Amino acid sequence: MKKIYFAVLVLGQMLYGQNKTDKDSVATKQLENVVITANRGATLKREVPVAISKVTQKTINETKATAVYEIVNKAPGVLMVNLGNEQHSMAIRQPMTTNPYYLYLEDGLSIRPMGVFNHNALLEINQFNLQNIELVRGPVSSLYGPEAVGGAVNLISLKPSLQPEMKLGLQADQWGYLRFQAAASATIGKVGVHVSGLTSAQRDSWMTFSDYNKDNINARIDYNINKTTRLIGTLFNGSYYSDMSGSVNEADFYNRTYKSTTDFTYRKSDALRTRLTFEKDWNDKAQTSFTTFYRDNELGQNPSYGIKWVQGQTIAKGEINSNNFKSYGVLAQHNQKFNFLDGSFVVGGLYDNSPVDYNAYQVDLKANLNPGGQTVSSYEIIAERPDIKLADYNARIHNTAGFAQLTLKPLHNLIFTTGARYDNMSFDYTNNIDYSTGNKVYDQFTFKVGVNYNPWSCAGFYSNYSQGFAPPGLTSIFRSKPGTGGSTGIPAEFYYNLEPAEFDNYEVGGWIGCLDKKMRIEYSVYYMEGKNELLNVRQPDNSTDYRSAGETLHKGVELAVNYIPDPQFKIRMGGTYAKHEFVDFKISDKPTDPVQDLDGFEMPSAPNWIANSEVSYYPKWLLGLRTSVEWQLVSSWYQDQINTVKYDGYNVFNGRIGYQFKGLEAYVNVMNLTDKLYAYNVTRGNTPTSTPSYTAAAPRTFVFGLQYNFQLNKKKSNEK
Repeated sequence: MKKIYFAVLVLGQMLYGQNKTDKDSVATKQLENVVITANRGATLKREVPVAISKVTQKTINETKATAVYEIVNKAPGVLMVNLGNEQHSMAIRQPMTTNPYYLYLEDGLSIRPMGVFNHNALLEINQFNLQNIELVRGPVSSLYGPEAVGGAVNLISLKPSLQPEMKLGLQADQWGYLRFQAAASATIGKVGVHVSGLTSAQRDSWMTFSDYNKDNINARIDYNINKTTRLIGTLFNGSYYSDMSGSVNEADFYNRTYKSTTDFTYRKSDALRTRLTFEKDWNDKAQTSFTTFYRDNELGQNPSYGIKWVQGQTIAKGEINSNNFKSYGVLAQHNQKFNFLDGSFVVGGLYDNSPVDYNAYQVDLKANLNPGGQTVSSYEIIAERPDIKLADYNARIHNTAGFAQLTLKPLHNLIFTTGARYDNMSFDYTNNIDYSTGNKVYDQFTFKVGVNYNPWSCAGFYSNYSQGFAPPGLTSIFRSKPGTGGSTGIPAEFYYNLEPAEFDNYEVGGWIGCLDKKMRIEYSVYYMEGKNELLNVRQPDNSTDYRSAGETLHKGVELAVNYIPDPQFKIRMGGTYAKHEFVDFKISDKPTDPVQDLDGFEMPSAPNWIANSEVSYYPKWLLGLRTSVEWQLVSSWYQDQINTVKYDGYNVFNGRIGYQFKGLEAYVNVMNLTDKLYAYNVTRGNTPTSTPSYTAAAPRTFVFGLQYNFQLNKKKSNEK
């Protein structure tokens, strides 16, 4: 009966979007312990053998984030790296990286097709449309396929509410940022509708040349055909345009001279995603869903990170590129419970057909040097060179997959889970530079097995073995190698021989509820071996040479503590200690290079310690008031692959205060409370004369906001 209650409770939440956030309600507490991502269906956290965190709607509502990283970083063992204007990279059981080792999901469906990974995918997300966020740490390729290696981030959207609701909000800071957001929701008869949108802009900020615009809208319609059958349609449409200010040199960073070296680099994105899902409950033990989906993305940029410059020279090279794709696909899934060993299974399949076209060409630049000639003051465009192609291809990706997962309970407190998935990613291509055509196939069988043991009501344990893999992205395969093609006089060479990265993850963990259930502790210990990781070797001119050979090792401990000593206080602590090392990786074949292999070296941009903790206060003497102080810790990391120079890392504090009276809420967030000088990332090349590049963090920022929440109780309205 308890299981049926949980299933009904979660189903109601999914269908009708009851958005109450009363922290004392039993339903809310139970929902916070239910996750969807780990088993592709509603499951108690203590019954899944994975490290999974859930950022609740209450936390999202109180954070009032201007960018998704402010929310995601509250999960233990997770660091979403802010690259400015909602651009980002990620670090989950990996160094801070832009490699395709993370799967970004929207309501369980990948935002992008396999092979077209983009580390900035979450800048498309509408922050005003989030119900909660679930984050799985470690490989989940056995359920979700390629790229789900370091982890998966599942952004779960708001559903139509039972009662008519409306929300209006306004945000602004002292650096020229302004955002307006609105949402409306209702259920009338059998039809529920939810619409949410935002428009934001930044002008003349603390960093020169850093303006941006973002406009997003989400819509969802639920049609409850009858008590057991539903039809759900969703639509997302978003546009984004940003100046790309890039990094600053060391002198400018420490002088707080936040001056971009360019006034011409940019990133733009236009994205459309739509899906139609049919859901059928055959009985209380069997449910089937069938989803058709369509994606249409147009991405273009003149990237600051693509500038290639050799120290001391007055000329440089940049690039302009575009990456466009469409997707047509279906996802089918069936969930079944059965009496034997109180078991259940999920089985399903995916087909995704995605035509892609990509083009990149050279831009000739002039480099204006600072005194001494070791760093650049600014770049200027001399000429665009569409005649010098860096990449130019057309491809049609076919992703086909089948997956299954079985759960058995041989004992009341013992749960056994095993799952497997077969992926076949193939693509037909035409390389318009070397005029070659062909077909490549990356196929993989991934497996996982895990066990949960909950001997007491206050503690439980789990262990698992899981596999992950990530094929190289098409943009890596068809990028001409440094020193070939273009104006070099050497025929272009490409990375046709790149292999998929493969991972084996071994993990144990558990949870403890103590102090009369006022405190909950979750922990995990993992050991992950990587083979054929796609690693980039930075060249002296800042170009990149790709390698998919060698081995790496990732190991760490993750901890989360949630403590509520009384209803007025909430204390959250979470973090990880990890080491990411090269085991067997050859970086150079040149006898003159002082370091030729990186065996035993730490990977760059891999801090050992990452932590995020927060103390929140809800005073009884003034109901509706909330305050919190958040601490983010990132320890030191090596700037280069050969482990010569470290950046110290950072400790930064954020403060938030808000007051809600009836439907009106006013709040102030103070980001970087102490006005600390720090950088989100610092990197440099491997040569002795290489200079560091700093991705500077913002000075102290005051975010002011107003939000109005209106709810009409239909029953009371009808009575009147």
